[in-house]
Amino acid sequence: MSILPARLRRLTPTRLRDDVRLRALAVGFGLIPPRTMHSPADARVLLDAARDARRVVEIGVYEGASALALLDGLGPGAELHLIDPFGSRPDALPSGWGASEWATRRALARAVRRRGRQAPRVRWHVAHSHEVASRWEGEVDLVFIDGDHSEAGCELDWSSWRGFVAVGGRVVFHDARAGQPGGRGLPGPTAVVTRRFRGEGTPGWEIAGEADRTVAVRRTG
Repeated sequence: MSILPARLRRLTPTRLRDDVRLRALAVGFGLIPPRTMHSPADARVLLDAARDARRVVEIGVYEGASALALLDGLGPGAELHLIDPFGSRPDALPSGWGASEWATRRALARAVRRRGRQAPRVRWHVAHSHEVASRWEGEVDLVFIDGDHSEAGCELDWSSWRGFVAVGGRVVFHDARAGQPGGRGLPGPTAVVTRRFRGEGTPGWEIAGEADRTVAVRRTG
């Protein structure tokens, strides 16, 4: 089923576009695309960090727009692990917003079918990220932190997953450049990135790239 033209979507009243149940049906059946939460500059930082990655973890999936970008950027044989508890998340999404696991799964499944044998393997974890980390095994090449945007929540995601990142691997923070030149972001992720990677920084880690709202850091040792 094809996506409705953008002109027609813009005519839809905001209260209908943002209604969680109606959006879930529209996204799930392919009538509208997942809401994009990243700019082209954000996407470039994320996809540069994902280049040649074999095992990727995304924390905070929402309707799946960034997961779709990662799916297109990863090669066959790679693993894309998607972590989200779904439901109402006051520290992750604007008031009144939410996402449907059913709809997001369907959107990703369509993309996987389109890529066929060239698609990475997608693994779902409907849980909080620290719960998944507590039973995780093995290294990862990239962790994309875009879930709980409170400072405590972002710090928990970082501390839960940093130890699994391979040397040379990356962690990407979204909404983490408030107050930086040309930057935007939210207080929580920005505070974590500022404390952990600017100034004295964290030994064994360095900023590898940043633009708009997104910061990528690399593990160096």
